Amino acid sequence: MNMLTLPVTLLENHDHALDLPRHETPGSAGMDLRACLASEDRARGLILPPMGRALVPTGLAVAIPAGHEGQVRPRSGLAVKTGITVLNSPGTIDSDYRGELRVLLINLGAENQTLAHGERIAQLIIAPYATSEVQVVTKLDDTDRGGGGFGSTGVQ
Repeated sequence: MNMLTLPVTLLENHDHALDLPRHETPGSAGMDLRACLASEDRARGLILPPMGRALVPTGLAVAIPAGHEGQVRPRSGLAVKTGITVLNSPGTIDSDYRGELRVLLINLGAENQTLAHGERIAQLIIAPYATSEVQVVTKLDDTDRGGGGFGSTGVQ
């Protein structure tokens, strides 16, 4: 297993009682991110109406190691119980970004949902990536699939 150090800064709006992101079990790929609501919203929570979306603050900034990205993904339990998911899933956090981590959530359910201050709202996965240099060519190499798109491999 590859272990990286993820520097984290607690921002002014961060509630120091909130748990920091961590792997909940030894086999967990993601670390849970928690909602850090503004002080005036903490008592009542953040209400997401059906098809409503919100950019939810976490109160954290991170320094992702060079050559890696942060992937923000939905929490399956939150999605199945409430219909809330990450709208731009997976969201990418670049290694040179130093602003607050905020999670774009949407309520795909039929009822209003209330997010509580400190609630686990998404997962953060730190993953390596490769950069690419674009090269224009006159012809691509051939494959068995060719230009076959959606459904072309037998998926109906």
